[in-house]
Amino acid sequence: MPLSPADTLENNPDPTPAEAAHTHDEHNHEHEHEHEPQHSHGPVLNPDCTREMVLDVPAEEVSKSFRRVTREYQRHAKIPGFRPGKVPEAVIRRRFANEIRKEVIDTLLPERFNQAVRDLGVTPVGQPQVTDLTVEEGSPLHVKAVFEFIPAFSIEGYQNVTVPKPPVEITEEEVKQELEHLRESRATIEPVEEVRAMVDGDWAQISYTGTVEAEPEAAPVSGEDSLVEIGGKDTVEAFTTALRGAMPGQTINVAATYPAEYPEKRLSGKTVDYTIEVKGIKKRNLPELGDEFAKEVGSFENLADLEKRVRENLTNRKKRGVESDTKDKLFAALIERFPFPVPESLVQEQIDAHLERGLRALASQGMEPEQMRKLDFGRLRAAQRDSAAAEVKTSLLLARIANEENVTVSDEEVDREIHIAALQSREPVDALKVRLTEDGGLARIREQLKREKTAHLLYERLPG
Repeated sequence: MPLSPADTLENNPDPTPAEAAHTHDEHNHEHEHEHEPQHSHGPVLNPDCTREMVLDVPAEEVSKSFRRVTREYQRHAKIPGFRPGKVPEAVIRRRFANEIRKEVIDTLLPERFNQAVRDLGVTPVGQPQVTDLTVEEGSPLHVKAVFEFIPAFSIEGYQNVTVPKPPVEITEEEVKQELEHLRESRATIEPVEEVRAMVDGDWAQISYTGTVEAEPEAAPVSGEDSLVEIGGKDTVEAFTTALRGAMPGQTINVAATYPAEYPEKRLSGKTVDYTIEVKGIKKRNLPELGDEFAKEVGSFENLADLEKRVRENLTNRKKRGVESDTKDKLFAALIERFPFPVPESLVQEQIDAHLERGLRALASQGMEPEQMRKLDFGRLRAAQRDSAAAEVKTSLLLARIANEENVTVSDEEVDREIHIAALQSREPVDALKVRLTEDGGLARIREQLKREKTAHLLYERLPG
């Protein structure tokens, strides 16, 4: 069933490790990144997770850096009217003033900032926001920046946090329904030879032309030799009413009003005046449920063998569902037991990742870029705020518990995820591995797997 924008963008689950290979890892924050202060106004920071830092670089070092950078530009600059390496220093300083200044900043600040952060003993996240910056040749460089960090929090007693762990039970009714779905998937539709009126359960073979009311200039809605199930759950009620009791050869006029949530946007909420030509009646025939059916479905010896496989598949499916729901409840219980503030930059990264995956899903379903641009992103971001914060907290808690439990991920496990990602992206494994190594994707996959293993460990320990 096609996802609505709200379903896709507001309720998107965490990525698998393979998906993490293609997106920013919104949870990977247990290792320290190298940070370069940026003179910009980013998102509002969480004051409970924010530190301010002031750095000053002596004027002598600043001047030395200006001279060195200027000489480099002088050596390599190509300016009409001057030979390479012979451009006057004054011309270089005037022509490349902004570039030289930026390179001086890039030379003097990053390592000093990283060392100062290490001295503080905190784990920074996101990019620092520069609130004050003064840099001129011959004067001290002065910078004031604020950055978010992962606050200290306790996980003492996490082993005692439990939630109910429901048993996984499959009923005979569920097995029966699954077998019925298999029968329906193998059903055939054949012509009805006898001359009679159509009844519920029949399939009408029709051709039709329709005009959208209040839109006479719009292209007509039409179809040839279409099949419509009388009384079917996907059949518009007006069609069922008009075709019930009709005979082949009849021409019927009917006005059909489509619900606002109708998946075909052109028709949703509209009324269409149809002229329908009934060409024939067809009947759906379900295969008999027996040993021969089991052999046709797959490599099963008999019906009992098929039922066994159906039961196993249902059990595994329900087990995954129960495990997922129970883990969600356990995560919520851990968050309640160990409250702590989270950096806003991590929350916004999580929302960004959700939106990115959601938009990719909508694009794969055929949504055009101009339609995407009309989405209310402010509303979508606000709707995800609480869940994103909870996911960040869960990630940080699982990372801490993983360290406490000495959870490790082998190279073989990472390689398996890389192969899955390569299949999904249709990219050569070796090329993908090189790219992930360069952009930190391997670390993201490893951390995601570690969190998943930790969550499974906690789930298995729950009393059942």
